[in-house]
Amino acid sequence: MSGPENQAEPVREAVRAYAARQPQLVAATAGWVTLIRTLLDDAGIDYLSVTGRTKSVASFSAKANRTQEGRPMYADPLQEVTDQIGVRVITYVHSDVAAVAELLDEELSILDDRDLGEETARAGRFGYASRHLLVRTEAGDDEQHPELVGERASVQVRTVLQHAWAEFEHDIRYKGNVPEDAAADLDRRFTLAAGLIELADREFATIRERIQAAAPGTLAELDADHIVGQELATFLAGHYSDAGWSHTDHYDWIAGLLAQLGIDTVDDLADLLTSVDADAVIRRMGYRYPAGAVRRLDDALLAIFGEQYVTLEGNSHRVPLLRARLEKLSTPEG
Repeated sequence: MSGPENQAEPVREAVRAYAARQPQLVAATAGWVTLIRTLLDDAGIDYLSVTGRTKSVASFSAKANRTQEGRPMYADPLQEVTDQIGVRVITYVHSDVAAVAELLDEELSILDDRDLGEETARAGRFGYASRHLLVRTEAGDDEQHPELVGERASVQVRTVLQHAWAEFEHDIRYKGNVPEDAAADLDRRFTLAAGLIELADREFATIRERIQAAAPGTLAELDADHIVGQELATFLAGHYSDAGWSHTDHYDWIAGLLAQLGIDTVDDLADLLTSVDADAVIRRMGYRYPAGAVRRLDDALLAIFGEQYVTLEGNSHRVPLLRARLEKLSTPEG
């Protein structure tokens, strides 16, 4: 058998092995998406979406067959192709990208961490910007996440504007229908767009900071007939003025928990929260980054109602997480 044939056989074996285990990877991908979404929700970090994809057999085969200077790029594709499971987290502003990366570093084992936007900036250029992390579960998580044991995930974290640029740029270049004489101008325009997007990301961050700083501190303008998500968001922005924004859907969700507790107006909620030592809750929870307003309220309600709050119907999907947090809140400060 010729040299190239000898080199190709390990790749063919790897592709066959990958095809056999791909259904297992599909299940693990769903597990990773659920786990990361749960971690973000529990931490109170605002985000637009968390999605996942399992690399197709065709895509794995194409990557496993790549060569560089006539030699295979991957001696062991099953181990060296690390994006077999991909998870993408889209945030609204750049500061939340760092918060997501920090959270994953706390909760998971980080095998690799590359800030491609920072690498591009260090080279004095504008272009692709995304945080890429290769993660796996901690050794003690085997029982809680058995489907993820031994399964690494490649996690991309980027803002919605960075995502739009990357998807459009990839779509144009993938189709490959740009005339050769227009390629240089195309590159220049993509670079210009990337610079404008970086500027827009900064402006979005400033807008959010200004809105949070200007949030009302009283209930004078709020409609207290009943609590709905938008009304609760306005109230919490004033009550927790130092907190970050929460995922939009979470305001409606926690308003439902308030209804289960019989708290029907923001006036009632404001009165209730006077019984909580917010500083003590912060110290006991040990937030490593500014927790979102919904997370702050969530912890306050947990401190007030204890086990009653844990066992609400709307909390049935996160009982272990709440009990772990309740233990923190119940531990005397030393």
